[in-house]
Amino acid sequence: MIHTSHDLPESTRSQMIDVLNQQLADTFDLYSQVKQAHWNVKGPNFQQLHELFDEVAIGVLPFVDEIAERATALGGSAHGTARMAAATSRLEEMSADAIDGPDAVRAVARTLAGAASTTRAAIDAAGDAGDEGTADLFTGISRELDKLLWFVEAHAQTA
Repeated sequence: MIHTSHDLPESTRSQMIDVLNQQLADTFDLYSQVKQAHWNVKGPNFQQLHELFDEVAIGVLPFVDEIAERATALGGSAHGTARMAAATSRLEEMSADAIDGPDAVRAVARTLAGAASTTRAAIDAAGDAGDEGTADLFTGISRELDKLLWFVEAHAQTA
C-alpha cells in the first residue's frame, strides 16, 4: 500500500481495496459485455436495442473510473486492465450467440442483475468494515444499475 494520511485504519483500507478491485473487475466486465451486445444485436428491433445497449454501456463506464479512483485514494492500486478483469470477474459470460434481439435483452439483463448483486454485497462489506465512503459509492452505483436493469428488462416484459 502507498502511504496516505487517510484516517481509515490500514487494515480497513486494505480490505476495501480488495473489495474495490473485485468490483472493478465485475464492472469493467459488465461494460465490455454490454458493448458486445451493442455491436452484435440483430433483429427487427435492432436500432432501438443497439442504442439502448450503448446507453447502458455509457452509463456503466463512469463507475469503472470511480471504483478505480477510490481504490487508489485509499492507498492501493487499481487492477483495471481487460486481462485483470477477465481473470477475476464473477459475472457469467454472455453467450456470443445472444445476438437475436430478445436473447440479447435477456443476456444483458442477466449480466446487469449479476453486477447489481455483487455491488449490493460490496455495500454490505464496506458498511461492515466501517468505510461509509466506499459504501456510499457502491450504493449510488447499485441504484443506477437497478435503473439500467429496469430499462433493459422493460423490453422483454408485457403488461
